This record gives sequence, structure tokens and C-alpha cells, in this order.
Amino acid sequence: MAKAFNYIDGFLNRETTIAPLVTVRILFGLLMFFGTVRFMYNGWVEQLYVQPRYFFHYYGFEWVQPLSQQGMWLVFISLATLSIFISIGFLYKVSVALFFLIFTYVELIDVTNYLNHYYFISIFSLLLAFVPAHRRLSVDVLLWPSIGRSTVPFWTIGILKLQLGFVYFFAGIAKLNYDWICRAEPLATWFVPFTQLPVIGNLMGQKLTAYLFSWGGALYDLTIPFLLIQRRALPFAYVAVVLFHIITWFMFPIGMFPWVMIFLTLVFFPVSFHEVLVGKIESVLSIDGNQKRWNPQFPKPIALFLASYFIIQLLLPFRYLVYPGNIFWTEEGYRFSWRVMLMEKAGSAQFYVTDSTTGQKWDIHNPHYLSPVQEKQMSTQPDLILQYAQILEDEFKSIGVNNPVVTADVFVSLNGRRSKRFIDNQTDLSELSDGFHHKKWILKQ
Repeated sequence: MAKAFNYIDGFLNRETTIAPLVTVRILFGLLMFFGTVRFMYNGWVEQLYVQPRYFFHYYGFEWVQPLSQQGMWLVFISLATLSIFISIGFLYKVSVALFFLIFTYVELIDVTNYLNHYYFISIFSLLLAFVPAHRRLSVDVLLWPSIGRSTVPFWTIGILKLQLGFVYFFAGIAKLNYDWICRAEPLATWFVPFTQLPVIGNLMGQKLTAYLFSWGGALYDLTIPFLLIQRRALPFAYVAVVLFHIITWFMFPIGMFPWVMIFLTLVFFPVSFHEVLVGKIESVLSIDGNQKRWNPQFPKPIALFLASYFIIQLLLPFRYLVYPGNIFWTEEGYRFSWRVMLMEKAGSAQFYVTDSTTGQKWDIHNPHYLSPVQEKQMSTQPDLILQYAQILEDEFKSIGVNNPVVTADVFVSLNGRRSKRFIDNQTDLSELSDGFHHKKWILKQ
């Protein structure tokens, strides 16, 4: 046991060049700056965080509320500014910690804005807060030369590789489901619009094409982390990374995620690649890159935190196993599990509020309360259906209906199947409470 521990300790603390961390820091900051400016330019600050009357919350985070319009703009301007600070390494530790906190705050405001790549940015920025990526080619080194280092312990780079590997591998595990493997869904459905394209339109209409993309996507995700750590396979693996993400970016509206993965995956490249890249930048800027070497160490509190963090990352994608039913139908345990673009789900939800005293009944017009994005997301996700029912309960209590009964007729279609009733339409949703328990009022698929 002692020998095994010493081997692991030696492996994690072995000395290596700091250059990969510098590359990741610069690229991450630039990507976040571009993404934040793009977000503001497209008007999404107002659309997602100012205009909605109500916001859907993660369980336990109901206290997280948006700021005023000016406040939300200040939040995003702060994110853009911090992104530049991270890239140039100015007050790096403070900047990346603040970026993590502010970005995570934004994502906690409304569940309906959840995307896997937003979750990835939050946790990746958290990991960056633990690594000394500012100790070379940074403003911090110019201000405080004594902090400069040319080497770091391997674990500081290894945790970033491991996190990227988790994203790919668990996305591959998630693809090993009946619809993806045996029905080529939802890709077969998503390819329909491409059948109108010249030259490739007929090909995109073939069922075999959907199967090839489905199986190929699963194989890619499952194997790419292991190919990236093989020096001989790395060039071919990275070409596959670039092609895969460019194709998905071209075909589907998934924003910055493909570019984030393309550039951050460079961390798997040999240290010699990063040394040359960082060295050229230092040469252009006339900066001396010959700093002191790092004395490798892995502080026990940080080691304990990171070990706990990665154990959680290992378990989260499998928490759906404690719930009955199809995860794509119930979505219990769905979020934070790297299930990227695995379902085409659409729903329609008609809510009713009944005064239990007088019997008067109201048909609810959802757009009166919700934005289009919120209504779309709410109509297929049980916890959001429940939250919306509670919003309606509070609304009607505020106008004098003392005991409102809230019911809903919800129909959902999943991956090209016919629409089916999603929840028990006789259940008074206003009497239910949210939580991590199974929602028995969800009907079987």
C-alpha cells in the first residue's frame, strides 16, 4: 500500500513545464471574452435575464435572483473584463475565482438556460483557480517577478486533461442507449432539414447516414480521451476532434461549445508544442521566460478537495439509476451528466386553475407568464412543470383565490414517437413539493 501511494504521489508531483497551463489560460480567457461579447451583442442579456416575469430555479437555489437591467449588464461586462484579465494573467487567482463565482451565479438564475457547455465552463474555471497558470508570461510576473516559475507539478495539468476526458467519455457512455444505437434518433429526425441541400441532400435523407453518425459519434466520444493521451495517435485524434466539432457546429446551433473543446483539447499536446508556442510569444514581447523551477508539492487540503470533486464527477452521470423509468422521458438525473444532444423532445402544456371554493375554472395562457424559451423547456421537464404550477398558485392567491387547485394536461413526444400524456392530469400540482425524490405523478412512457 505504501509503495502504491508513493508511486501515485511521485506521478502526480513529477516536475513538468508550465507552458501547457499558460496556453490554456490564454485561450480560455480569449474564448470567454468572445463568448461573453457575443452573448451581449445578440441581446440575450435582456431576453434571458431582464424580460422574463418569473425565473425557474435549481432545487435549493431558490434564493438566487437576477439583478436589475443595469445590474445584469454590469455582471456581463464584469465577465468580459475578467476574461481578459485571465488571458493576460492579471491578478489571475482573484480574476479566475471571481469569474467562476459570477458565471455560476448567472447560470443559477434560471434552469431553462441550462446547457452542458455552460456547466463545463463553470467547473473548468473552478479547476483553473487551483492551478498556477499565471506564473509565466503574465502581467502578474511583470508586477511580481519573484512568483515566476518555469515548471509545475504534473497534477496541475493532469486535472484539466482528466476533466476534458470526462466530458468526452461520459458523453459516449450516454450515447449507449436504445434510441441512439438502434433507432439512430434523434439524428434521423434532425437530418430531415438537410435533405433539401444540394449534392448531399439525398445522402442526408438516408437512414444509413443517421446510423453512421450515431455509431460514429458514440465511438468517437468513448475513444477520443484515450487516443489523445497516446503520443503516436495524438495527431490523428486531434484531427478527429477538429472535424467532429466543426461538423457539429455547422449542422447544429450549439454556440461556442465546439470551439471551446477544439482549443482547450490542445492541453493534450506534448509539452514541446506548448514550449515552442509560449516561447515564440515571449520572444515577440521580449519577455524572459527563464524563471525559477517549481518545488513539486500537492497540498493535502487541495488534494482532498480535488479527490472529492472527481469522485462526484464520476458519480453524477449515474445518479439516474436510482430513479425508475426512462431518463429521457422523466429527466430525473439528466442534468450535469454530459448527455449532449441526445433527444428531440417537444411538449404542449395546458394548465388549469380552479377555485376549490366556488368551482370557477381558468384556462391558463402560458405566454402571459413565461418567455418562449421558458415555455418550451417547462413543457417537457417535470420539476419545471411543478415550479410553474407554484407560480400560478401564487398568482391566483394574490388576486383573491384562497385555495387554487392547479392541474395540467401535458403531452410530450420523444425522439420521433407519437405524443403521449406526460403527467397525471388529475394531480393538484399546487400540493406537491420539489426535491430529489421520484415524481410519481409522471406517467410511464
